[in-house]
Amino acid sequence: MSHASTAPSKIATVLRVTSGNFLEMFDFFLYGIYASDISKAFFPVKSGYVSLLLTFLTFGAGFLMRPLGAIVLGAYIDRIGRRRGLILTLGLMACGTVLIACVPSYATIGLLAPVLVVIGRLIQGFSAGVELGGVSVYLAEMSTPGHKGFYVSWQSASQQAAIMMAAALGYAVNAWLAPSVVDDWGWRIPFFVGCMILPFVFYIRRSLLETEEFLARKVRPTFRESLHAIARNWPLIGAGMMMVVMTTVSFYLITVYTPTFGKSVLKLDATDALIVTFCVGLSNFILLPVMGALSDRVGRWPLLVTFTVLTLLTAYPVLAWLVAAPSFSHMLVTELWLSVLYASYNGAAVVALTEVMPPHVRTVGFSLAYALATAIFGGFTPLVSTWLIKATGDHAAPGWWMSGAAACGLVATFLLYRGIAKER
Repeated sequence: MSHASTAPSKIATVLRVTSGNFLEMFDFFLYGIYASDISKAFFPVKSGYVSLLLTFLTFGAGFLMRPLGAIVLGAYIDRIGRRRGLILTLGLMACGTVLIACVPSYATIGLLAPVLVVIGRLIQGFSAGVELGGVSVYLAEMSTPGHKGFYVSWQSASQQAAIMMAAALGYAVNAWLAPSVVDDWGWRIPFFVGCMILPFVFYIRRSLLETEEFLARKVRPTFRESLHAIARNWPLIGAGMMMVVMTTVSFYLITVYTPTFGKSVLKLDATDALIVTFCVGLSNFILLPVMGALSDRVGRWPLLVTFTVLTLLTAYPVLAWLVAAPSFSHMLVTELWLSVLYASYNGAAVVALTEVMPPHVRTVGFSLAYALATAIFGGFTPLVSTWLIKATGDHAAPGWWMSGAAACGLVATFLLYRGIAKER
């Protein structure tokens, strides 16, 4: 009997394969929550604005490594298997997590501190370049017929569980420790928690079995063959990248950037911003599988078009409404609406990307499209949002960034479902 034969084993497999995805987003999101504290610890300059920009630049630097990780590790996974590749990515991710958690501050070791933090982010970025793709492809290949959207959606849902846990830990740290203590060393506590759960994640991911679809495959391309396949399918990968822009920009805007936006821009209490973030994570966690399942019934195309158009029409107005009268309740309503837009689109977009990529290079194709979108657009969303607000004086300016991402998603949907993919 196969590991995917029964419902309990399906659930266990989903938990095993998404565990590393959970850990990756847990660490990434903590970086967003404690961006202002990290900036003081590792990038102490006279201007708080410049310090914060340097912190988000370091955050974005990790995403620049994603395309390289997508190509190198993606080709590796397409050749040697999903299971072994996902164990490798987890090991690389763990190195970056431990390094960032343990690096002394600039006041202690000087310039070496920011250098080590950047190295940690680059290692994480290289690993993350294929983690999302590897997990999504694994879930697609182990899914039951007619339920691929539902299963693949748990890749993104696992990220939301990480966000909720990170927000809850951040809330607890803020409640237990004085603000001065949090700024000094308390912000490291959640990072150490991430280090402590690493052994458990390694243990459960090692028990993964290879997917039957991969085992049945006769063609397992070499690295050179994968590069040739990338070149042949470059229009498809480019359109896939445009599709993911909407997903990755909206995700980092409503999750990673939210605590900083609430605290530094809206001048709301940091605890209120964390509560909102937790609610957003919970909303996404519920909506993603629901919309993934809905895409199995009505198709990917209707959801992709509907929610890119809604984002184009409402992203900036709803943020303008929030900044006109900042409050906890207004921020909660605004972020939950943006959560609906993100989760509804993402529930269809990620599984669509696994379906349009050629099977023999599915991991490298998916991962490269996702990595390019994140490296060029999504990963720099906190940085771009901070800069847009400063440059325009408009606190709602990040809404234009999200609207532009929606426009990319809409164009990509027409290309993939009415053009490039249809010709394949």
